[in-house]
Amino acid sequence: MGIAWVFPGQGSQKVGMADPVLSLSGALERFEIASKILGRDLLAICEGKNQGSSDLNDLNDTRNTQPALFVIQSLLVDDLKNQGRKPSLVAGHSLGEIAALYCAEVFDFENALRLLKIRSELMALAGGGAMTAVMGFNQEQLFGIVENIEGVVVANDNSLDQVVLSGKASALKKVLESIDCKRSVPLKVSGAFHSPFMSESAKSFSIELDKIEFNNAIFPVASNVDPNPTQQGSYLKQRLKEQMISGVRWREIMEVISSKNIHTLVEIGPGKVLSGLAKRSLKEISINQISSATDLGH
Repeated sequence: MGIAWVFPGQGSQKVGMADPVLSLSGALERFEIASKILGRDLLAICEGKNQGSSDLNDLNDTRNTQPALFVIQSLLVDDLKNQGRKPSLVAGHSLGEIAALYCAEVFDFENALRLLKIRSELMALAGGGAMTAVMGFNQEQLFGIVENIEGVVVANDNSLDQVVLSGKASALKKVLESIDCKRSVPLKVSGAFHSPFMSESAKSFSIELDKIEFNNAIFPVASNVDPNPTQQGSYLKQRLKEQMISGVRWREIMEVISSKNIHTLVEIGPGKVLSGLAKRSLKEISINQISSATDLGH
């Protein structure tokens, strides 16, 4: 029987989310390193102290959200590992995949942060397009409609009754007019993430990825573009290169976890998005969430 550690992505952030981890060893130093790499005070941004002075001081700006979530996840996961705990498998949702790769020691903290700085900047600059979350639908109907409307893709296949669509605003409108669903929610994002709209950003990110050596993972990693777990560093790099333009196959990752004799899933980081998805799809698995020093037993 095994344990899976999973790492959430954008949407889990909230002002004050760093406070519950600041008592962990090295927390302030790690935020200082991040601030030097980013060129702005990331901890102050997490605490909401610089809100309103510019877009780059807003926690919800993707250029801050991504590194901020990662720093917190890195502190939590390092403490778990220092306690002698280890997972059977790791996975991360979108930017959470970089936290999963860090956890599996594919690269170190500073390289992960440099990648996230570049990734978030590229995604922030990739304007155009939109994203909408859709809940409560017939999967066969939805996927069939998306396949037949140009300019829209399934960006996040989260569960049998929740997906996120990405693409041209006009194409999204056509899909929503054609399906029966309980609810749809436009997302506050700067572009059509995890879609072909990100192709130029993906090419630029690929160049940066090639500058960093990927070690073989010490734990199997299930990737967004390929849920089949692997520890091969070269495969993990290639999968990350494809992530920006490909859908997040989270429903399939949950199916893999279910098939691997996993008895416990632990969401590491702020929020309970992935725990909520797991509770609906992994009925026989214990679900836990770690977002603070208290959760770690401190």
